[in-house]
Amino acid sequence: MQKIYKFVIVKNSILMLLLMFGIAGCTQNEKESNTEVAQNSVFQLNSNWENQDGQQMKLADLNGKTVVMAMIYTSCKTACPRLTAEMRDIEKNLGKYDPGKVRLVLVSIDPEVDTPEKMKEYLKQNDFDGEQWLFLRGDESGTREFANVLSVKYKQISPIDFSHSNIISVFSDRGVLTFQKEGLNSDVTEIATEIKKQLKNS
Repeated sequence: MQKIYKFVIVKNSILMLLLMFGIAGCTQNEKESNTEVAQNSVFQLNSNWENQDGQQMKLADLNGKTVVMAMIYTSCKTACPRLTAEMRDIEKNLGKYDPGKVRLVLVSIDPEVDTPEKMKEYLKQNDFDGEQWLFLRGDESGTREFANVLSVKYKQISPIDFSHSNIISVFSDRGVLTFQKEGLNSDVTEIATEIKKQLKNS
């Protein structure tokens, strides 16, 4: 009877270990799947981009990061400074966060004028420091394609001016659009809450 009892204890212990490893394995697989590019992911776009340091990249290079994006141009004197200020306020509202898990991205709608030097100076003027801040420019077709994905409309109305939508978008770490804030207002609480939610789930 004692031998049978010991056997039951050992058997149950082995089952518990298998269950623990199984749960751990599932958790690992879930984490890995979270960074796989989804079918409706913006990371699937094949356009080429250049950042403020002159480095070539694709949107897929942002895979695994929660991404916040706004489309602007550096010579804008009206809406863009306000969009830029909202991006700054969004970061402040995140509180303490891991900058390695977030990318706050400005995308130029005037890529011919917005050189890497201009983009870098723009970030510096706005005190956007750290790896979390990116300024990107692409070619005309890539920029138009990306704007269409974000439902951002823009049109050149003079040699130096554009009319454009004022939208800030949030993407999950798999590149899926999860939230958009349209219009210019100072309340960034809702979008900051969405980013925190994405960071928690990543």
